Amino acid sequence: MKFVMPTVPANVPTSLILPGELKLQLEEDAKQMGMSLHAFMVSTLADAAQPKRLRQTFAQDSADALAVMNSTGTGHALDDVRLYFSELKEHRLGQSAPPAPLQPRKMG
Repeated sequence: MKFVMPTVPANVPTSLILPGELKLQLEEDAKQMGMSLHAFMVSTLADAAQPKRLRQTFAQDSADALAVMNSTGTGHALDDVRLYFSELKEHRLGQSAPPAPLQPRKMG
């Protein structure tokens, strides 16, 4: 499931009151990155927010998969999943053919 952000204007002004020492550090970091302070802070805030969104998406995807498994009675055994990803790794390293797709099976 994809996380959908509410519709907002393209840019929304805001203000931050930063401790002087932090602002100087951020200015130096931005300069080293070849970015303006504003662009650096926007990038840093976006990067900091990403893991939370990924966790939310993962939790929702997990809940959806569990609901499907409960309603259909089918799923993937952990050993099958481990074997699939082991074979996929070997394939990506050029050591084997691609693994066969996982097929759900009756659980319980």
